[in-house]
Amino acid sequence: MSRRLSIDGSVSITVDATNSHNRWFPDLDPVAEVEPGEELVLELRDGMDGELGPQASSASLRSVNLDANHAMTGPVAVAGAEPGDVLEVDVLEVEPAGYGATAVIPGFGLLGDRFEDPFLVRWEISDGIARSPDLPGVAIRGAPFLGTIGVAPSAELLTRADQRERAVTDRGEMALLPQAEGAAPRLEPYASRGLRTIPPRENGGNLDIPQLTAGSRLLLRVHVDGALLSVGDAHFAQGEGESCGTAIEIQATARIRVGLRKAAVAAWVPSFPAYEFRTPPNAGPGRQFLATTGICVGEDGRNGSLEITTAARRALAELVDLLCATRGLTPEQAYVLSSVAADLRISEAVNVPNALVSAILPLDVFE
Repeated sequence: MSRRLSIDGSVSITVDATNSHNRWFPDLDPVAEVEPGEELVLELRDGMDGELGPQASSASLRSVNLDANHAMTGPVAVAGAEPGDVLEVDVLEVEPAGYGATAVIPGFGLLGDRFEDPFLVRWEISDGIARSPDLPGVAIRGAPFLGTIGVAPSAELLTRADQRERAVTDRGEMALLPQAEGAAPRLEPYASRGLRTIPPRENGGNLDIPQLTAGSRLLLRVHVDGALLSVGDAHFAQGEGESCGTAIEIQATARIRVGLRKAAVAAWVPSFPAYEFRTPPNAGPGRQFLATTGICVGEDGRNGSLEITTAARRALAELVDLLCATRGLTPEQAYVLSSVAADLRISEAVNVPNALVSAILPLDVFE
């Protein structure tokens, strides 16, 4: 039997934050607790907090308020989870609502400097396909997935992430720093010190990895007691990279199962989120893959600004470490295997300041 966490998706999280929040913070009280192996059903707001609903228009994008976006359902405590453990999140089902939206917001996205006018595409979703009168003659087959999954950062990680992202803004580049405006719930010090949700970090968060469909598993390093897992920002479909900064943003209901690998017995603990999936999704036995990820934070702690090369280096180094720890390869062997068999993919290149790259390896390379 699954436990269900309900939200009121008809109103903004700033109006009703029941079972919800939109900042990362180590000391936020959990809304529920589950045992390892237990299933959860989560009702999810869309990543734009309802601002791009059916009545919205391209003109209304000029006044859209992004301070409350990435509303997440949670946090959920996992019994027995301790810092250094690995949380397993199995995505069992993502059921989309019948409406979605995609927005071009001037200044945001990989080509944000090229677009002066906002543009909104409103999608009608039926029988697994999205169509829109705003983009006539196009049919997008859905592969619903969870754009945001993460655990709470430790106090040390919160401070480290805040400092490195402030250094980004000091260089005149873009990052969204903590602010109380738009925070939900409006509790202190959570509201004014909690990390914004737009970039992915070591604790997960806004990953925008399109492989996190039903049948996938996400691995997250635990940073605080109980892990404090949160989920949100479901997408009906998205190209890798999320080029314009938005996917087909939807409300959804997700069913997940939470597992736990204790640090004492884990052969490898990821520094950044890792995941496992098969392709094609939901097609029975298929080709199995594992993937590591990296963000554009160098080993020296410097936070780049959407630097793909740094993110790729971190993802590849994670994969080499994983293969050495779990397959008994030497670093040289793991490096060669990565070069001949693994794909480096840009999962997202828009969530300032942290681009995210995946290093994806097919498991059938092992005889």
